[in-house]
Amino acid sequence: MNVKQIAELTNLAFKEATGREDLTTEDLSNIVDLGTAVFNANALDNYVRALVDKIGKTIFVSRAYSGNAPKVLMDAWEWGSVVEKVRMQIPEATENPTWKLEDGETYDQDKFTQPKIKVKFFNSKTTFEVPISITEIQAKESFTSASAMTGFIEMIYNTMEISMNKRFDELILRVIANAIGETIASDYGEDALNSKSGIKAVNILKLYNDEFGTTLTADKAFRDKEFLRYSSTIIKEYIKRMEKLSTLFNVSGVEKFTPRDLLHVDLFTEYVSKVSAYLESDTFHNELVALPNYEEIAYWQGTGKEYKDAGKLKITTASGKQVEVTGKILGVLFDRDALGVYNYNKRVPSHRNDHAEFWNLWYKQDASYFNDLDENCVVFFIQ
Repeated sequence: MNVKQIAELTNLAFKEATGREDLTTEDLSNIVDLGTAVFNANALDNYVRALVDKIGKTIFVSRAYSGNAPKVLMDAWEWGSVVEKVRMQIPEATENPTWKLEDGETYDQDKFTQPKIKVKFFNSKTTFEVPISITEIQAKESFTSASAMTGFIEMIYNTMEISMNKRFDELILRVIANAIGETIASDYGEDALNSKSGIKAVNILKLYNDEFGTTLTADKAFRDKEFLRYSSTIIKEYIKRMEKLSTLFNVSGVEKFTPRDLLHVDLFTEYVSKVSAYLESDTFHNELVALPNYEEIAYWQGTGKEYKDAGKLKITTASGKQVEVTGKILGVLFDRDALGVYNYNKRVPSHRNDHAEFWNLWYKQDASYFNDLDENCVVFFIQ
C-alpha cells in the first residue's frame, strides 16, 4: 500500500480555509488516488517489503438504469404481427326537410348511408441484440467466495440491462425525431426553415421577429426574456388549439382533435430551464407539469461533444425527406396515437459451450416503431 504523509498539505489547507493565507496551487497527487488498471511492482506490504497486498474490499460498479426516453411504449402482444388502425371519416351534414314540407311529396327515410372507413396497417419490426459470454469455472480464480463472484456476475447482468435500456431510449427518440422531421418537411418542403413559420412546424423566432420588428438570432434567443415569454405563450396557445377539431395540425390534413389527457408534451430541457430562470416564474412550469404526459428531453438526436448540438436535428425521414434544424427545437406536441412503440419482446436466450466451458447469452429485444401522419403533431423550433 502506498502511504504518504500530508501534514504539510493539511496545514496549508487549514490556513486557506480560515482566511489566514491566499489560495495557492496545491499538489493533490498526495491525496487523490486515481487508480491503476493492474497491480505493479509497488504493490507490496510496508512491513517486510515482500508480501503482495491483498484485496480487502471489492466494489462492483453496478446501478440500475431504467431509461429516460419519453413514455410512448404501448401494449405488447404474443401472436400476429400487423397493427391495424381503423378510423371513421367525419360525415357531411345533409339538408333536413322538416321545415320545407310540400303537399304530395314523399320523404325517403330508408336511404342507406355507409360509414366511410379508413384503415391503416403498420407491419415493420426491428430486432437488436447485445451478446455476452460468462465463464463457468475460470472466474473462480479471481474471487474468494461464491457470494463475491455472484456480485461480479450480477454487475455484468446489470450492465447488459443498461446497454439494452439505453439503446431502446435512443430508438424511441428516433421515432420522435422522424415525426418532427415529417412535420417540418410537410410545412416547408424545399423552403428554408428561416424563411417563414408553418402552422404545425412553428418557427417561433421568425414569428417573434416579424411581429416586433426585431432581429433576434437563434444563439441569443434563450437569453432574451421577451422572447422566452412570447414563445411560452405560443406553446400554451397550441395546447389549447389542438383540443379543437381541425385539419391543421397533422400532415395528412385529417379532421382530428387531441384532448389534454391524450396529448404528449415533450420540451427541450435547456429551453425549460431558461424559461424558469429568466422569467422568474413557476407558472409555465406548473402548467406543464400538470399535464398527464409532460416530459423533458435533454437532446433530440445527440449531445455532440459539448452538448452544444443537443437542440439540433439532422435526419433523413422515413419518407425520404432531408431535414436539418441548425437552430434549436424547443419542443413537440403530439397525439398519443401519432407515434409509439409496439411489440416489446425482451428475452435472453443462452447457449453453453461444453468444450471451452462458458455460456453465451444474447440480450434481445423486438419492437415495432410507427408514425401515423394522420394524427396531430406540432413542432416548435428557432432558426
